[in-house]
Amino acid sequence: MYNFAMKIYKNLIIGGGASGLFLATLLDKNETIILEKNSKFGAKILASGGGRCNITNQNISTKNYLGDENFVREILGVLSYEEVLRNFKNLDFSKEKDAQFYCKNGSKAVLNEILRKVKCEFRLNCEVKTAQKEGDLFKISTNLGEFFARNLIVASGGLSYKALGASGVGYEIARHFSHDIATPSPALVGFSVQKDEFWFKNISGVSINCKIKVAGREFCGNVLFTHRGISGPAVLNASLFWQKGKISINFAPHLKAKNFTNTKKQVSTILGLPKSFCREFLTALNLADKPFDEFNGDEKERFLRVFDYEFAPAGNFGFEKAEITKGGVKTDKIGTNCQSKIVPNLFFIGEVLDVSGMLGGYNIHFAFASAKSAFLGLRNVLVSV
Repeated sequence: MYNFAMKIYKNLIIGGGASGLFLATLLDKNETIILEKNSKFGAKILASGGGRCNITNQNISTKNYLGDENFVREILGVLSYEEVLRNFKNLDFSKEKDAQFYCKNGSKAVLNEILRKVKCEFRLNCEVKTAQKEGDLFKISTNLGEFFARNLIVASGGLSYKALGASGVGYEIARHFSHDIATPSPALVGFSVQKDEFWFKNISGVSINCKIKVAGREFCGNVLFTHRGISGPAVLNASLFWQKGKISINFAPHLKAKNFTNTKKQVSTILGLPKSFCREFLTALNLADKPFDEFNGDEKERFLRVFDYEFAPAGNFGFEKAEITKGGVKTDKIGTNCQSKIVPNLFFIGEVLDVSGMLGGYNIHFAFASAKSAFLGLRNVLVSV
């Protein structure tokens, strides 16, 4: 049992990332503590948006997320993109491509603004080992000792960006309390390729605007060829919905097949794409660079794969390169206030949940929205404590 001489917190938050910190700005500072494994808060906030923190998106909706649609809708319903921007009214944001909002002051300014509002107690370099329920209290065992709290909020994130201190402790805690886990896997990550696509590696560094089809969805944007395969915004979004099997890339969405007929121009000239891409694409398909009308029937069919290049990725670049984790604590046993339906006063928020967003500010927005949902749930819990 616990020692009554020890301090008992009303709220203990595991994780000092976007969701945990945002929740801490809403809770009573005298009743809350944050336990953070790293030596500093908000490592992924600093890395977001290439250091500019794309904090939200004007087009927030369930279609931008992978997860239970009803659950996601309820969570998103408590926080609009306008409210997010009002929360950071001291900073300047610009609406850019795909209606996402970037901070003109940089990611560090966003983190500092959150930390300015966080006045509660905290422990850095504090690695959580286990969490148990003893009577009405949670006992959290760490490398810095034991902590006791009436409400436990797990905001420990996923397994992506291991270099930033990712941890799977949230999944372990969920399993201990009889919650199921959807197998975590890397998402918003590049694809590695099989032998037939090794030509991608020969043009590492080249980027072109493409259209990718995967699992009934379509993504437009840049595709970056790398020494391991392909990456870039369109690929990262596609990776969220790919499990296995084939994807299709239209390398020339700006053209139609009719652009290549009745002309003496070489196909590479009409493509208007980087010379290195044209060379490797034609070589891979055993085609000469000549006018389309000079191709025989089989050659024409092969060349037209430029509009529908279908292949099966070998895999992806792994958690080390993934921006987020797909999978996590299943939401069927989580209420819309992010409280466990199994264990009262236990909450899960942010990336630890089985909800994943596309690129464009959707994941940080969900982190904030789930934190606010938990806050609304905690207000009701706190009344009864």
